[in-house]
Amino acid sequence: MLYRMTQEEKDRLRRFIEAALAEDVGEGDHTTLSIIPPGKIGEAQLIIKERGVLAGVEEALAVFDQVDQGLHVSVFLEDGHEVQVGDVVLQVQGSIHSILMAERLVLNIMQRMSGIATATHRIAVALAGTPTKVLDTRKTTPLMRFLEKKAVSLGGGVNHRFGLYDMILIKDNHVDYAGGIKQAIEHANQYRKTLDKPTAIEVEVRNLDEVAEALNVGGVDRIMLDNFSPDQVREAVTRIDGRFVTEASGGITEETVRQYADAGVDYISIGALTHSVKSLDMSLKAKLIE
Repeated sequence: MLYRMTQEEKDRLRRFIEAALAEDVGEGDHTTLSIIPPGKIGEAQLIIKERGVLAGVEEALAVFDQVDQGLHVSVFLEDGHEVQVGDVVLQVQGSIHSILMAERLVLNIMQRMSGIATATHRIAVALAGTPTKVLDTRKTTPLMRFLEKKAVSLGGGVNHRFGLYDMILIKDNHVDYAGGIKQAIEHANQYRKTLDKPTAIEVEVRNLDEVAEALNVGGVDRIMLDNFSPDQVREAVTRIDGRFVTEASGGITEETVRQYADAGVDYISIGALTHSVKSLDMSLKAKLIE
């Protein structure tokens, strides 16, 4: 799957890599400096050790380039590719000092992103044949959200709002603090009029009574059905009857996601895609060039 980074994303990635290298390398890689002579040239291959969906190749290239523009990288498999044990993703050649400096950051990024893409792909497969799409959430690793949401896209998912600034999402706490769904929606619509950009409003509801209240008030673009059972989702979708986009959220797993899709909901958001996913196993194996 082709994913083209915007210039803003490229700049964010450059800053991220700079900070990550500063955190890891500090005053210098004393192990490598003490063992490997300066100027020694080597080669390494990134090898897959677990079946899954590949993500983070573009970021790996950026890491190698930022560490040492003299490194030469050959890419054999692209982002979004389904990989098997033993597949070689890329090969890097150049300064051993530079390869070892980049190694852990490359692996940390690619393992994390590939784990997310793999988990998302499994959900997408479970939803195949239905119009329902899987969404990510804001339950992400601080400062890595842009990488994790990209991984969701590469796995076949859809990105929900990126942050607090690109959608009005009225959650249960907002409703309670505002004094009810009606008050929260009315305040949100008044505020939306002051913005200089189109901004969608979504409201979270906790039961069928709140669904009815949201329908009576209107003024939203999407209704989130939080912690509903599949049967309750089916009933809510029937009541909403296409007037608003619907989203189911809360405790939905790979095992139950199809039941929710069959209930007719438009989107299913799953926080576990990013907050508790298992990284995909891979390694960077080095060899000398004689």
